[in-house]
Amino acid sequence: MTRKAFLAILWRDLFVTGKEFWVFLLQVALQPLFMLFVFAKVLGSAGYVSAGFGRLLLPGMVALTAFLTALQSVAFPLVMEFSFTREIEDRLLAPLPIGLVAVEKLCMAVIRSIVAAVLMFPIGALVLGHAPWRTAGLPLLVGALLLGGWVGGALGMNVGTWMPPNRISVGFAVILTPLMFTGATQYPWKSLHALPWFQWVTAANPLTYLSEGVRAALVPDVPHLPPWLCLTALTVAGAVLTATGLKGFYRRALD
Repeated sequence: MTRKAFLAILWRDLFVTGKEFWVFLLQVALQPLFMLFVFAKVLGSAGYVSAGFGRLLLPGMVALTAFLTALQSVAFPLVMEFSFTREIEDRLLAPLPIGLVAVEKLCMAVIRSIVAAVLMFPIGALVLGHAPWRTAGLPLLVGALLLGGWVGGALGMNVGTWMPPNRISVGFAVILTPLMFTGATQYPWKSLHALPWFQWVTAANPLTYLSEGVRAALVPDVPHLPPWLCLTALTVAGAVLTATGLKGFYRRALD
């Protein structure tokens, strides 16, 4: 019964995503599309960045898109469901432990993040004329994206359950901007040796390890952190954020 209820809720969320696929596509593709176009195409044509910068930037955009998609897939619905629509009450009445309701949210976030990451490759090829790809790097790419989606979803659960609903817009502005620009999406982490203080700040961002992991899988000739370190850091971050996120979810569910 528990397994059937879990799969039924997951299937419902998948069905809704498929039904609104064009909305989902606009949500996940618009920002990275313009970032690729401006930073790689426009600035490259003007001579402000090297012609190969797009090859370095695209893996970062894949990581950023996957991470933010997972985060937003959990945070925004939780804020709405706990505060305004009260839809979460229907899920909590299902024959499921409260923890599994939260786990389903994380699973859905990971699925959406993987779809968003896959969509970035044709978008990158469209904007840049090519998209870096290595079949040998596929296991690392899949592993990094799965873990990165988990971490993004767990962070979204923390935001959605611990942040007051009337502060969510301010909270996202405070969280997302530093997250985006300290996550090594536009630069390799090792290139920051001239700014050691910023290198340490970047090392505290879990998105950095997803960006470096994707970069190691797709463009291994670009300096990057060791893959084992990226996967380990993402696993630790996912475990910690899931624990605190589940605590917040239980607190809101039992209120």
